[in-house]
Amino acid sequence: MPTVLNPPSLWRRLLPLAQGLDWWLIATVAWLCGIGLVVMYSSGYDHGMRFAEHARNMALAAGIMLVIAQVPPRRLMNVAAPAYVLGMALLVAVALFGITKKGATRWLNLGVVVQPSELLKIATPLMLAWWFQRRETLTGRVCAIDFMVACGLLVLPVALIMKQPDLGTALLVMAAGLAAIFFAGLPWKLTLPPVVLGIVAVALCIAFQQRLCATGVHWPILHDYQQQRVCTLLDPTSDPLGKGFHVLQGMIAIGSGGMWGKGFMHGTQTHLNFVPEGTTDFIFAAYGEEFGLMGNLALIAGFSCLIGRALFIAASAPTLFTRLLAASLITIFFAYAFVNMGMVSGILPVVGVPLPFISYGGTAMVTLGLAIGMLLAISKMRRLMPN
Repeated sequence: MPTVLNPPSLWRRLLPLAQGLDWWLIATVAWLCGIGLVVMYSSGYDHGMRFAEHARNMALAAGIMLVIAQVPPRRLMNVAAPAYVLGMALLVAVALFGITKKGATRWLNLGVVVQPSELLKIATPLMLAWWFQRRETLTGRVCAIDFMVACGLLVLPVALIMKQPDLGTALLVMAAGLAAIFFAGLPWKLTLPPVVLGIVAVALCIAFQQRLCATGVHWPILHDYQQQRVCTLLDPTSDPLGKGFHVLQGMIAIGSGGMWGKGFMHGTQTHLNFVPEGTTDFIFAAYGEEFGLMGNLALIAGFSCLIGRALFIAASAPTLFTRLLAASLITIFFAYAFVNMGMVSGILPVVGVPLPFISYGGTAMVTLGLAIGMLLAISKMRRLMPN
């Protein structure tokens, strides 16, 4: 009689998918997601189904992460240009047919409401990494004209996002793109002048804050509400019940947490609705109030481990494309965490930047899942390549 072979179990069929995955990175993300679920249960307790929806978004992002982790980086290169073109087309569609909420046109109704600028956080660095890899392959080196083209590829989405207006997302896209351009070999003599000018501009704003904010003169480039946010940063007590209310309440909530916090579900500032946007942009204030300085240190340690592991993946990536892409994704995570914590703590202007894996938001969570999946794919490529 012929031998009957039993089909392999589900575990044996799934085991090859787990081979080569960076479990240190996955464990760090799981730690941050665990913190996110705990704080969302407390801060979102009075907001209906926020906790359940947050958990659903995390599950969706985890599924996307594991799928993208199986995609070889060379295939990511193949979708770089189409993803960038699609993202730019959607941004143009937002400008023409977008949905306006609270004075900003950032969303598009495609059967479901989406925010196309989130796609550009991944598509822009993906496109820039592809461009530099292509130029190095064709010519053997990256020259000045290549950097000029890369700057053009970066300016286009940033300008369209600024027009919506969405300063927070524009800064994130710009940071990720500049990271790719810098690590591609941009000379220091072209890098230092903008940095020095930025430091001088900040120093002048601080030195002449009262005169700048009291004259009512419109600042170039910035919208009126963005100018007001800068003035609020310089002196939030100038309008404590108006424009400075968000910043002051965030600082009060974090400070009232003390060393160990008020305890889970015992945040008075949060549950009495003094903390604005306590489940989205200002969720760090809600977390700091309930878990105190030690909880904040645990959260910062989680982000530090995430960035450190991603740096290791970038440093050991085998190709220029994977190195630049990993470096850009690291910059996104760093900018997310630093800007959000900084604005809630009163050291940066208030912009619409969520805290990764902690803040409520489906589109942002999917974007984070894509980014982690790409890092896992790069790490897996390195692990499975023969020495």
